[in-house]
Amino acid sequence: MADIFKSHLKKFIEIDENEFREIMGFVEIIKVKKKQNLLIEGQLCKSHFFVLKGCLRKFFINEKGTEQTTEFAIETWWLTDHLAFEKQLPSEFYIQAVENSEVLVIHQPDQEKLLEQFPKLERYFRFVYQRAFAASQMRIKYLYSFSKEEFYHQLVRKYPAFVQRIPQYLIASFLGFTPEYLSEIRAKKLS
Repeated sequence: MADIFKSHLKKFIEIDENEFREIMGFVEIIKVKKKQNLLIEGQLCKSHFFVLKGCLRKFFINEKGTEQTTEFAIETWWLTDHLAFEKQLPSEFYIQAVENSEVLVIHQPDQEKLLEQFPKLERYFRFVYQRAFAASQMRIKYLYSFSKEEFYHQLVRKYPAFVQRIPQYLIASFLGFTPEYLSEIRAKKLS
């Protein structure tokens, strides 16, 4: 599993085997079961998660008691509550496994030490954060540019394998509508 992380690092920076072994000393690899929480609302956000296998989601519970998914992370994607992680604050989010998953975990103080020891990882994490920010920008654009139905069809067109993989009630949560409404949209397309 560590090779997945090594390959991802090598897309952005050059590292040799000795450096990689040292980097792995700053992280741990854990297995999480489907629906297991890695972070809960109100808990200090101490960790950053890299998906080696499986899928995670970040969500909050709104004032009506409904779960609202804000992000997913599949293989080679990072996920955390960025503000709470950086400032070591209680999180306003949950992070939960959508599938049985294997996750590389780095804790905030270890990430700081890692960046001090390996300054080239600053470049790596800059790319990671830029991509996360760009994805967030596009989601906001879609929320304002498309109807809910168009947003769903855009997601299906751009990420068909992802839409097939994720349970429909979570897709509905991510898009901001009920599973029943998503069923109506899907039924309309089939007829």
